[in-house]
Amino acid sequence: MKTVHAFVSGHVQGVSFRWHVRKWAHQLGIAGWVRNLEDGRVELQAQGERLEEFLQHVRRGPEGSRVTSVREDWPDGPPLGTFEIR
Repeated sequence: MKTVHAFVSGHVQGVSFRWHVRKWAHQLGIAGWVRNLEDGRVELQAQGERLEEFLQHVRRGPEGSRVTSVREDWPDGPPLGTFEIR
């Protein structure tokens, strides 16, 4: 199954970014997780058929955020469960 591991930079903490990522994942049938990092970035791993659509939302970010970059890697990985905030 298609899997993406990404690091999102910019103003992405303290703006409900992870909550919105989880909402988009649920709407699109995406499994995986999202978490804040100590350096101010957000890290996520997602798996599903609609990853490009999901990543469009991530790149745009929710209102109040400002995404400056998304570094993506496309690894092979084991199946992931439901989408969770870590």
